[in-house]
Amino acid sequence: MTRLRLTALMGVSVLALTAFGLAACNQGAPEVASDMPPLPASATAPVAQYPVDDHSYAQPQVARVRHVALDLTADFEAKTLSGAATLDVTGQAGATQVVLDTRDLEIRSVKDDNGTALPFQLGASDPILGQSLTITVPAFAADETKKIVIDYSTRPTAAALQWLSPAQTAGGKLPFLFSQGQAILTRTWIPTQDSPGIRQTYSARIVTPDTVKAVMSAEMLTPEGESAGRGQKAWRFRMTNPVPPYLIAIGVGDLAFASEDGRTGVWTEPSRLQAAKAEFAEVGQMVTAAERLYGPYRWGRYDLLILPPSFPFGGMENPRLTFATPTIVAGDKSLVSLVAHELAHSWSGNLVTNATWNDFWLNEGFTTYFQNRIMEAVYGNDRAQQERVLGWDSLQGELKSLPAADTRLRLDLKGRDPDEGMTDIAYEKGAAFLETIERIAGRPAFDAWLKGYFERNAFRPMTTELFLQDIRANLIKGDAALEQRLMLDAWIFQPGLPSNAIAPTSRAFDQVDNAARAFFSDRGPASAIPWSGWNTQQRQRFLNWRPANLRDGADWLTQQQLDDLQRTLNLNAQGNAEVLFSWLQVAVAHRYQPTVQPLERFLTSMGRRKFVLPLFQSLWAEGDWGRPIATRVYAQARPGYHAVTTNSVDALIGKPAGA
Repeated sequence: MTRLRLTALMGVSVLALTAFGLAACNQGAPEVASDMPPLPASATAPVAQYPVDDHSYAQPQVARVRHVALDLTADFEAKTLSGAATLDVTGQAGATQVVLDTRDLEIRSVKDDNGTALPFQLGASDPILGQSLTITVPAFAADETKKIVIDYSTRPTAAALQWLSPAQTAGGKLPFLFSQGQAILTRTWIPTQDSPGIRQTYSARIVTPDTVKAVMSAEMLTPEGESAGRGQKAWRFRMTNPVPPYLIAIGVGDLAFASEDGRTGVWTEPSRLQAAKAEFAEVGQMVTAAERLYGPYRWGRYDLLILPPSFPFGGMENPRLTFATPTIVAGDKSLVSLVAHELAHSWSGNLVTNATWNDFWLNEGFTTYFQNRIMEAVYGNDRAQQERVLGWDSLQGELKSLPAADTRLRLDLKGRDPDEGMTDIAYEKGAAFLETIERIAGRPAFDAWLKGYFERNAFRPMTTELFLQDIRANLIKGDAALEQRLMLDAWIFQPGLPSNAIAPTSRAFDQVDNAARAFFSDRGPASAIPWSGWNTQQRQRFLNWRPANLRDGADWLTQQQLDDLQRTLNLNAQGNAEVLFSWLQVAVAHRYQPTVQPLERFLTSMGRRKFVLPLFQSLWAEGDWGRPIATRVYAQARPGYHAVTTNSVDALIGKPAGA
């Protein structure tokens, strides 16, 4: 949003603005029992005002989608989902148009629920936003809900969907499909109003080959499926809590389930099930810890879906069913903070959602803070502090590399892909901001405010302005001295870090830093590094260590030191993805040839953008040595990456020939 829009919103009350995203009416949803708690009475407030979302064509102040009912068939040969989306839409009295978001969809027809054709028009195509779909309807009466039935098909190039061949799965026998909707990719497989501020309930009937199983970010109504004839099964789902469209998600493949306790469990391919079950045995404890901190979990079950390695993110907080990369299955539970993060989204992000992508920090900053509190409660303060320090260190690098304007919490992403806002500014600066508030206001007062924040704003979109209203009304309460000490506006609207930011510390890292100086600076032997006694976070800290005042592009290790590290610690064979990534970054920066083969193996074996993009950036920065490697490896790896990852790497390297 521009500053003008910011100013325009400043005078809008919390209730007036947040009402636009409240619970969608449940018209069209099946009348059967649900394992999710009922919505609070406040979630049925009337539609009021909407902030401008620069990344959506929708005009929700005129007509808005309340419920989406999908009836789709997955065709693995054609790589398409096809069928119908029936939308429940409410509108202003007299309104005659409904505007939706689409991208790369084949729209075959649009009808009302009586089968009468409705005129529609697709707008000009934008490479980021896709196309508007404008549907003309008879004028809305007051309080009327219309049903609009859109018959359509996705295309094989739908950016949200990845269709994997059997060879790209762990089992090697059956194909796999998964979706990734954040930030604005849901429009590539569902024609709806694809804005995080327009919350919608949904239901679905998904037809698949009977050799695979479908799961969604919703309550599964048919755990064994229903016969759909001709070697097919149908799977039915329902989400009665209103969610932003980016949280509508699907996975289809050879899937098995293992229960962890009464409300948590793991889905994954059968050959990986026991390892995943063991890795996430403490997820139930995490849910309990989260509830003790900030109130009840409102989504029924909390399960994990461990996807094939091409999944582009570490995790995605799809309600009831977190999608996660297999790279977090380390065998020692050392990377489960990612699960704590996705679980925390069940409050910050899924329950209270950024109204537009300019306010992405409201999702991720809150969640990163909450994640650390869960880790502290379940694994102890030492582990949580190590995670905080690693996050702070990552933030320092981001602050140096980004344009100053992009280091503000409140962004202006107009004309840009919202993925450009998915940096450590939103995550780590946002978390540091909340940690600062906690430190200054005191943990008891802060926790009471944050728990109330989630309760007051449940199932509502949130803007930075509404956050400021809420914290001033319910925590600061007119205390001018406290407000001055918190420096709220400086944190949110100014670049960099304010003067009241304090770097976190961890005593567990003191010995790591001493060992790093002894090896890196004093040229001591690698055999003196107490590697075997360190946890994953300490190993990351060691490999991420850099001398003070290191010039860009300068080496800090000799060839002999690199050989000593590899020979002593066998880092090329490291099975922990986070540790291997840190080592590969060191090796690429020094053009260390013995690591090229494990680097290539790593980049072609998974598609997690957190690892893939920085490694290609590092290779590209190494000019005549690194660029030929990057070009060769990317041509081989790209077919196995999701569009979220390829879009980022394409912008750096360009598309390989024939891609």
